[in-house]
Amino acid sequence: MGTTQLETVPEPKYWHLKTVLSDALDSEFAVGEILPNERELAARFGVARATLRQALEQLELEGRLQRRRGVGTTVAPPRVGVDVGSEAGPHTWPGAPGDAWHTEEHEAAPAPAPVARMLGVAGDAAVHAVRRSRTTGGQQVASEVLYVPTASVPGLATDVEEEPSGAARARAVLRELHRLQLAGQDRTVELGSARADDARRLDRLPGAPVLVVTTRYLADGGTAAVSVATYRADTCRLSFSDTDAVALLAS
Repeated sequence: MGTTQLETVPEPKYWHLKTVLSDALDSEFAVGEILPNERELAARFGVARATLRQALEQLELEGRLQRRRGVGTTVAPPRVGVDVGSEAGPHTWPGAPGDAWHTEEHEAAPAPAPVARMLGVAGDAAVHAVRRSRTTGGQQVASEVLYVPTASVPGLATDVEEEPSGAARARAVLRELHRLQLAGQDRTVELGSARADDARRLDRLPGAPVLVVTTRYLADGGTAAVSVATYRADTCRLSFSDTDAVALLAS
């Protein structure tokens, strides 16, 4: 057979530069050290700044570098392992014992269109949105919103007179959700870019690479809740138990 077209394509300049930079990070820089600015790096390696940015973005995606507000680009520490499941096992509701998440606040608002479709609710219907965060080694590594339709927690209403946000209200939603018999759950994982709100919470720049884990909780023959968790791609290495159902999405 002849050579395929892809095999004849030369290696992009930024990819070769990424390899050179990676070797430099190992030999010349320590974890947490700030890299020289783009102008200096581009001059050192004899490349255009656009090529340099591509290489730096790839190294950030691979977890070798971190861009920090007001600091610059620093050498990242090794990724930490984050178990996406819980100590109580894969078939548990959020907020069960062993859950590594911290419950922060509640809001009654429409879910994003893809989540509303998964939940089987109208796009303008208010649902319970429970915000949670996850910390490892003193650093917040993930931010999650759990969307719960009113039909899943009939003991609670969204149009309450009390303050509609707060950790107490969020915990009440979780307690009510635990009254249902969980039939199972499935997850999808995809690479994404940090939106402004998640970037702020995770101390990242908007557009930074993140891993988005969407979990659908099943009960009573349908979807009882959906969580969308955003993990820092530069610091996290996700792991799943062998009983977790996981689908990897490719665009």
